[in-house]
Amino acid sequence: MARRVFFSFHYDDDVWRANQVRNSNVVAGADVAGFFDHSEYQEAKKEGKTGIENMIRGHLRNTSVTVVLMGTHTWERPWVKFEISESAGRKNGFLGIYIHHLKNQQGVTSMRGSKAAVPSGVEFPCYDWDGDLDRLRREIEAAGQRADKLRQ
Repeated sequence: MARRVFFSFHYDDDVWRANQVRNSNVVAGADVAGFFDHSEYQEAKKEGKTGIENMIRGHLRNTSVTVVLMGTHTWERPWVKFEISESAGRKNGFLGIYIHHLKNQQGVTSMRGSKAAVPSGVEFPCYDWDGDLDRLRREIEAAGQRADKLRQ
């Protein structure tokens, strides 16, 4: 069963790396579930904090899994923290994938960052992206099943 997934990551540092995972086409609605383009973000910024929050909430709608794609500074980004908080409030299942070792558009890798924080008691298994699409499918489904249990 394909899950609708929200991807959380540090846009400025890791969008190129995040797209390598996203473009694996393992999840349902990859173009609309958890990925917004830069122009949409710029438009939301015009409305300030509330505009960005509303954009994020809109992209979280109808998702059951939040995948946090972790680079060097992901753990400390305010919008990532907001996305995690909103996801937990919606009882999404979580999965963390380290992407620091993937090359960005300049062909450069980065340092491994700290694990992003999720609320206490929330399962948050993590692994390094290895390109194994079957594993990604299994891990997303496992996160979805955790969400299903929370939502019962």
